[in-house]
Amino acid sequence: MSLSIKGRPIRFSLAWLKPPPLPADGSMSLFEHLSELRYRLVVASLAIVAGMIVAWFFRESLLDVLKIPYLSAIADLKTKKPDAQTLLVNINLTSPLALALKVSALAGAIATAPIWLYQLWAFIAPGLLSREKKWTMIFLSAATPMFLGGVVVGYFVMPKGIQVLLSFTQDGVSNLQDVNAYLSFLIRIMLVFGIGFLLPLVVLMLNIVGVIKASQLAKYRIYIVFATFVFGAVATPSTDPYSMLLLALPMTVLFLVAEVLAHVLDRRKVRRVGDDLVLAGGVENDQALRQLSDDDGREQ
Repeated sequence: MSLSIKGRPIRFSLAWLKPPPLPADGSMSLFEHLSELRYRLVVASLAIVAGMIVAWFFRESLLDVLKIPYLSAIADLKTKKPDAQTLLVNINLTSPLALALKVSALAGAIATAPIWLYQLWAFIAPGLLSREKKWTMIFLSAATPMFLGGVVVGYFVMPKGIQVLLSFTQDGVSNLQDVNAYLSFLIRIMLVFGIGFLLPLVVLMLNIVGVIKASQLAKYRIYIVFATFVFGAVATPSTDPYSMLLLALPMTVLFLVAEVLAHVLDRRKVRRVGDDLVLAGGVENDQALRQLSDDDGREQ
């Protein structure tokens, strides 16, 4: 039995699950980019929702894990302030459900990181995907552990940040922490660290697709390093330098590694273009090659 509206049959199709056709040269119009973005967002969202459904059945155990930074911070705080009164509470009727959904969503997003990271990469570099599939595997093999590593670092930074923040509590005042507010705070910090660890890799991938040159990275290196430490100071919760350095130093090292790799890749591009032009007999007259060579000479 087929469904119909006003005599018109309704046809169910799974064609939308297929990615939009990709031109061989990677060039796309505005509407094609929007169609590609919609497809990537739908696939990434479905993956996260699927992970969220699976995580729902383990939400109690996951919540116990997410409470460890808070409980650890409270234990350290009470060694200095034995009379400190702290408690995690739900403050309204919908809080338990909201808490369960947040825990499941966080676990689903982390578990499905390889899928939505691939969708991000596929949207950024569609043309490259059609020419050099190896870069997709390189991106995923690097992006997934870097993102997860940042999430783990953010998780272990939290006890120190919580302890510093709660240390400002006045004597005779009890701290009743809304567990939903605490979890939102923890999720934000973990995601900030995960994304922060990903940024140098994104910079390198933008170099690979030709958006950023290594000479530009070298020119603005000092500003990027300064911005990294400012980002670390703003993104971390506590006032101590420990948390900031745990975010800023790895990001700086990863950025410097990305810059070195970008220099290597740019030199390879120069050699590749030179070899092609030698075969074509037009090296001396090629302005693009001369510009690339000049940029490489200035870097040295």
